[in-house]
Amino acid sequence: MTAEPDRTPTAAPPPPPAARRQRTVVLASPRSFCAGVERAIDTVERLLDAPDRNGPVYVRKQIVHNAHVVAGLAARGAVFVEELDEVPAGATVVFSAHGVSPEVHAQAGARELTVVDATCPLVTKVHSEARRFAARGDTIVLIGHAGHEEVEGTLGEAPASIVLVETPAQAAALQVPDGTRVSYLTQTTLAVDETREVVDILRRRFPALREPPSDDICYATTNRQLAVTEVAERCDLVLVIGSANSSNSVRMVEVARRAGAEAHLVEDADGIDPAWIERAGTIGLSAGASAPPALVTGVIRALHRWGPVTVVEHTAAVEDMYFAPPAPVRERP
Repeated sequence: MTAEPDRTPTAAPPPPPAARRQRTVVLASPRSFCAGVERAIDTVERLLDAPDRNGPVYVRKQIVHNAHVVAGLAARGAVFVEELDEVPAGATVVFSAHGVSPEVHAQAGARELTVVDATCPLVTKVHSEARRFAARGDTIVLIGHAGHEEVEGTLGEAPASIVLVETPAQAAALQVPDGTRVSYLTQTTLAVDETREVVDILRRRFPALREPPSDDICYATTNRQLAVTEVAERCDLVLVIGSANSSNSVRMVEVARRAGAEAHLVEDADGIDPAWIERAGTIGLSAGASAPPALVTGVIRALHRWGPVTVVEHTAAVEDMYFAPPAPVRERP
């Protein structure tokens, strides 16, 4: 997968002698790219490499929420835009892994754009559930974070039927037209434990609450949170590699803190605060589902500045999920 090379600090002064000692790094597994992220990045790469490519490949929003991934693809020629009016009529545009609303699809059709939809299939599943629940006449409670691209896309599937709930307090205060016709969906990258609290409140308030046929929080989010929680219980410090706008990465930091560890989100090795390392003997390390694996290597290399490092792996789950590329690029090299 294309990604900007990891950036390891080289000019920083050496740590004081007292800070140099043997440390153990516990690698949480699974970590880094999930199947949906790999599929989205691969989609853009296939379009960029296509021998018959005619003109730029445009991408609406960040293909995944990671600055290194976006920079790497931009360096290869991908053009990232915020909205479709920045894309010339008739050009090729990729929709990101987070999904878009039907309104965005309509806008693309009106501009005669060639659309390659890289929406994660697990997000597409949530969109389908929203349409199905709305067709039954339900009020749909969408548990998620306002302004997140995935949430915006899901809301757009049935705007008259969906109400967004972000917190337990909002769930407790929610008023609906008919308490017997309520269902819920969730953003795929939420914290599992906090989401369960909101759902429990909804169930108490609306006993007839309908739920999706399978959990909306995706397997990759669940597995990474589980691994980080287990690692946090045996570490002084947990570092999660990911961008600040990556919901799943931010949630990993939160669950590590709830497990009792000091935890921080870092974009890459440059984000490490020496004070964190100097007071830690055992360091947990993971990466959000949109963070390139090379960044993990870069952080481990940087940690050697503080002395010898022993790396051990903690595996909480094994992933073998694969999503085929979108049909328009499936036959490309």
